[in-house]
Amino acid sequence: MTKKLMMLPGDGIGPEVMAEVQKLIDWINDQGDLAIETQNGLIGGASYDEFGNPFDDTTLEACRDCDAIMLGAVGGPKWDNVDYTLRPEAGLLKLRKQLDLFANLRPAIVFDALIDASTLKPEIVRGLDILIVRELTGGVYFGEPRGIEDLGNGQRRGVNTQVYTTSEIERVGRVAFDLARKRRGKVTSCEKANVMESGKLWREDMTALHAANYSDITLEHMYADNCAMQLLRDPSQFDVIVTDNLFGDILSDEAAMLTGSLGMLPSASLGTEGAPSLYEPVHGSAPDIAGQGKANPLAMILSFAMCLRYSLDQSNLASRIESATQSVLGQNLRTHDIMSDNCNEVSTADMGDAVIAALSNM
Repeated sequence: MTKKLMMLPGDGIGPEVMAEVQKLIDWINDQGDLAIETQNGLIGGASYDEFGNPFDDTTLEACRDCDAIMLGAVGGPKWDNVDYTLRPEAGLLKLRKQLDLFANLRPAIVFDALIDASTLKPEIVRGLDILIVRELTGGVYFGEPRGIEDLGNGQRRGVNTQVYTTSEIERVGRVAFDLARKRRGKVTSCEKANVMESGKLWREDMTALHAANYSDITLEHMYADNCAMQLLRDPSQFDVIVTDNLFGDILSDEAAMLTGSLGMLPSASLGTEGAPSLYEPVHGSAPDIAGQGKANPLAMILSFAMCLRYSLDQSNLASRIESATQSVLGQNLRTHDIMSDNCNEVSTADMGDAVIAALSNM
């Protein structure tokens, strides 16, 4: 059966790292065990330049017709003066909202070959493997009312509203608990129940969901600020962390930096059953190195591995790609962002080729 992927390279280094995934897909198709058909679309600044908006409705409908979506990166200084509602990032928010991509999965994994890149001591981060599940379509980023109002006398007021419902909390909670069952069986739920009513509701609903359906999983509650501290003090205590949109944005970036390289980290945004999910690297568009062959494609490749696992039912192939990535790093091949002493610096394309070569030799 042929699987359909929508490829949205986006801006900056997005097209360069996406090209390496396309090479990998071509290799998979040549093996004959899986057929993947790809379609290219525009998002972010590239879409704004072409259509006058950061994500065209025609592209959105084409995304709905695919099994999954691969996205490179959006944004850059070229569009800094564009209206807020038309900035490249607005296209990504529209994609998430329209496809109801409510659960963002961000692994924070320390690769043995890159352990010295972390700013923490090796004994603190060695073997680190955390999965953060962030609620992605609710909370303060989407709550109403919102806006900036003029109060007169030179005063203004900015308003954003934190809103969650039981159904929103339960569905992201189910994702976290189900994933924990396949990992080490522990979920840490983070909020600010001590000062926020939405946090109190979050804690109560997570507790009820756990008692009703997931008593085999260990559940702990932790205030989000304490979680931020614990990630630096003792990150190995965590398995799956589930939290809201705002705290998830902050905590997942902190966890990412424990690994020492933002260019190595993939992510997935899952929606309701039967709808396409979105896979993208954590890194940004890095316009300062775009077109120079310096971009690290491994986060994009590992995002594709997540796509194979969660959307295309190809867990074995996903594991092989992850192992090939480990192998390449073990050969001391490095792109510019992760370069260190006694290693060989390679280009974006060379790194992609090395992953395919490692796969071919398995």
